Amino acid sequence: MKWKLLFLIFNIFLGCSKKESMKTKNTKIIIAHRGASGYLPEHTLEAKAMAHAMNADFIEQDLVLSKDNIPIVIHDIYLDDVTNVAQIFPDKKRIDGRFYVIDFTFDELKKLQVSERFDPKTGKQVYPNRFPKEKGSFRLHSLQEEIELIQGLNKSTGKNCGIYPEIKAPAFHQKEGKNISEIVLKILANYGYKTKKDSCILQCFDAKELERIRKELESNLFLVQLIEFPEETTQLAYFASYADGIGPWYKQILDKKVNGKWTFTNLVTEAHQFGLRVHPYTFRVDQLGEFESFNELLHTFLIDANVDGVFTDFPDLGVSFLKQNNQ
Repeated sequence: MKWKLLFLIFNIFLGCSKKESMKTKNTKIIIAHRGASGYLPEHTLEAKAMAHAMNADFIEQDLVLSKDNIPIVIHDIYLDDVTNVAQIFPDKKRIDGRFYVIDFTFDELKKLQVSERFDPKTGKQVYPNRFPKEKGSFRLHSLQEEIELIQGLNKSTGKNCGIYPEIKAPAFHQKEGKNISEIVLKILANYGYKTKKDSCILQCFDAKELERIRKELESNLFLVQLIEFPEETTQLAYFASYADGIGPWYKQILDKKVNGKWTFTNLVTEAHQFGLRVHPYTFRVDQLGEFESFNELLHTFLIDANVDGVFTDFPDLGVSFLKQNNQ
């Protein structure tokens, strides 16, 4: 009788543990796209701190190397659409008229003022109702600085906010004689991000590079293959051979509206069949497209299409939506 009771207790414990593990595994997530970029200039430490305070599950870091091989958190290989580089270093533009992160040392980059994204030709702010372009005092920063901020906030708040770095333009970096992936992986490992359990999801648009990260560089991180073009949606079997998820443009999931309700392509269903998580991009209050409200947009994808998470410039609204819908 005693052994039967112990066996029963053991199985209940095992079942609860397994249930909790599966619940954690299947929980939908909100990824702060370039931080809380709907409220503060993208990829600034201030935007990242705000995203953390808003309880985002993960915070994104786009990464480009400086001249002295420091991974800089910035969306593009260019500087002139989010900084005042044209005023501070007018002679450092290339023949195409653009200013490249890779041509500046970390110390030089620190001298630049970061602002809300704008058109470098016209100076016009891309999202006019966001943080005013000419206001504030924001600076560029390194991957290391951002990790230390997020890990420090995790410690002081008791949260476990993850990081979601992206390797930007690996082919461009290789032409410039730099191996960005090896540099980034080493830094991530130094800060404790080595396996799929370590609250770090690594993403890249370049399939060959992401496959190299898994196989040649032997990374055990959770890898997400970003996809942009329609033909890429047919390569799920290949992606599943090295990646754990995909990050499609959200319109690749939409099909058409029938009697007021959206229908979907087979992308999410097929990705799940291959064991791939689906994290579409990018969800914005001020860029609703075909949708009448942000709530409709979130409901369509997180509930109806059953994606596993979304990238959004407004992480507070995403977190609130999931809470209200018990996701």
